Parts: sequence; C-alpha cells; structure tokens
Amino acid sequence: MSQTDSAIELDHRYVAHNYSPLPVVAASAEGVWITDVEGRRYLDCLAAYSAVNFGHRNPEVLAAARAQLERVTLVSRAFHSDRLGPFCRALAELCGKDMVLPMNTGAEAVESGIKVARKWGTDVKGVSESNIVVARNNFHGRTTTIISFSDDEAARRGFGPYTPGFRSVPFGDADALAGAVDGDTVAVLLEPIQGEAGIIVPPDDYLPRVRALCTERNVLMIADEIQSGLARTGRTFACEHWGVVPDIYLLGKALGGGVVPVSAVVADADVLGVLHPGEHGSTFGGNPLAAAVGGAVVDMLRRGEYQSRATELGAHLHARLHDLIGRGVVAVRGRGLWAGVDVVPALGTGKQVSHRLAERGVLVKDTHGSTLRFAPPLVITADEIDWAIDRFAEVLT
Repeated sequence: MSQTDSAIELDHRYVAHNYSPLPVVAASAEGVWITDVEGRRYLDCLAAYSAVNFGHRNPEVLAAARAQLERVTLVSRAFHSDRLGPFCRALAELCGKDMVLPMNTGAEAVESGIKVARKWGTDVKGVSESNIVVARNNFHGRTTTIISFSDDEAARRGFGPYTPGFRSVPFGDADALAGAVDGDTVAVLLEPIQGEAGIIVPPDDYLPRVRALCTERNVLMIADEIQSGLARTGRTFACEHWGVVPDIYLLGKALGGGVVPVSAVVADADVLGVLHPGEHGSTFGGNPLAAAVGGAVVDMLRRGEYQSRATELGAHLHARLHDLIGRGVVAVRGRGLWAGVDVVPALGTGKQVSHRLAERGVLVKDTHGSTLRFAPPLVITADEIDWAIDRFAEVLT
C-alpha cells in the first residue's frame, strides 16, 4: 500500500466523515506549492478557502509566530497581554473603526456579530423581538444558529430545531431586501461577494442601496468579509469595490496568516460598546500568539502590495479563464484572484473535474453542481497562473 493510500485509509477510519477531500495527502508546503507524502508537487489554487492568502509558510508570519512562541502563547482574557492592544488598534485602524472583538474562527465571528446586533437592538434601538435579514444561498458557517438561515440542505437536514429570528431574501435584490426590513429589524447580514454559492458578484447598485437603506432605517449593515476580505479581491475589503463601508466587519481566515485561527468583529464603539463583562467571551480569542500573527498580517496589508498583486494577477487569471468560455467553460465570475468557473455539465460534476485537475497537479475545489473555485495564494506568479490554466484546458478537452 502506498503512503498516500495508507494515510487516506487512516483518516477514513479515525476522522469524522464531515468532509470529502481530494485524494491528496499534504506533507509540506511553501508559497503556492504543496508537496504530498510521495514527493509530488501541486499548485494550490484553493488557499484553504482564502485562509492562506499570503502563501504557505509566509516568512513574515512565521517570524512573528516563532518570536511569540518563545515568549507567551495563551493567558486567556483573565488579564491583559502586551500583544492584544496593539493588534486590535492596528486592525481597527485598518478598518476605519473604533474597536475589535477578537475571536478564533470565522463562524465564531459570525455568531458574535449576530449577538452584538441583537444586543444593540435591545439596548440602543429598543427592539424586544428582533430579526436579521440575510441573503439566500449564503454561507456564513455551520453552527446551529447559522444553518438556521442557510439554504444548503446538506448543512441543515437533521440538525433542527432551528434558531428563529432570520428573514431570507434573494441576493442582489435590493427591493426584496427593503421589503423584508421592518421596525424590528436590527441588522442586514451579507457576503459582499457570495463565496460558497459560486463567487457570485452582485449588481453594482446593490451594496450602495443596502448601505443607504440600513442608514435610513437605523439598521446595522454587517459585511461578512471572512473569505472576500484581506486583499483577496484586489481591495482590503470587497465592499470597497462599491464604495461601501458597513457598520460591522466580520473577519477571519487570512487574518491568521495560515498559521493559527484568528477572527474578529470590528465596529465603532457605539456598536461594540453594548458588550459588558460576562456577556460574551472566548478563552483563546485574542491570545498572544494569535495577536502577534494577526498583527503581522495587518502590517502586510497596510503596505498594499497584496491588494495590487490580486488586482493585476487577478486580471490575468480572469483573462485566461474567459478565453476558455465556449471551450468547456460556460461562465466565469469574480474579482481579483477569486473566480467561480461553471464548466459544461457534460464534462462532469465540479468534483469530478477537480479530481482530474488534481491528477495534473492543480488543486481546486468544487461547489454547487459543475462550478469550480479558483483562489490561489496572492503570492502566485503570472507564469504559475498560466501553468494552472493550461492544465485546466487539458482537462476540459
């Protein structure tokens, strides 16, 4: 039995079957390349769903992590650490906000954002039975509360009863959203670009209209930038493409530099100030190691080089993918180094096509039906993009 087969068999025996991974067993990685246990190299065009935006084993991130590992890694929030304040100040300034609520995972950030919005509704807006408006085909995580307003039956089925208090409307339809907002609405929760749905970009007037509506109706606009944010689309935040600033940013994935889970809720003091000691917490949230890594990520984002790379190389990626329309590709969507690609269904499901690509050394992942997602680390080069798309073209023929 090969090392690959042995490792996969071990996973299948002892790891809960909540994923259906590609038959690739990673042993090491650097930049945009992953090496498996057999020594074969793969070009990573998934970047751990945007958690590895800055490349595997990014030197700046690793340096920050190593230095902090030698000092202190966890003290809980029972007392202060010398890393937390500087990290939160830097992240708040990057977002143009006052305060940061540090958490760990993206789903935890979403749950925290929901709690903050409901508390704000109670304390500030004076709402006793609040509701939050969300978009159909959303993906915000898989906790019990979040799946309660998901359309994904695989994520929902069998996990009820579901949490009430959410209203779902079509993504991109500002009129439908306006019709769902009433006096008890405390927030509108959206992905600026829907990721799991297939990299769905809304009409250009959508987010500006949502922003105006939220301001007019005294409703918080919450932008889930966990996948779309932190340079992925060519801007620090995807909302910037439409000149929109939400009341609350939800951040995660790339904030941990591909090293540790780091997430955050970022807002002004009149929103996050509704939380008081004992009302919300996390033992690991804002730990010194996470704060050191997150601080390094913010420093890199301040320079703007990754945003520029995503813009320039994203244009190259999209041009190459658009050339394949009519040659096995039906449609291409996205921004920056983030693309949803619909392949001709006759060629197979997205999962089948992703397996064929893996056989040729390119790692992508499917989503609904015959859709593939391309989201390589932002350190990828134009030549590497060309190599990946050439392999994709081979699969399509």
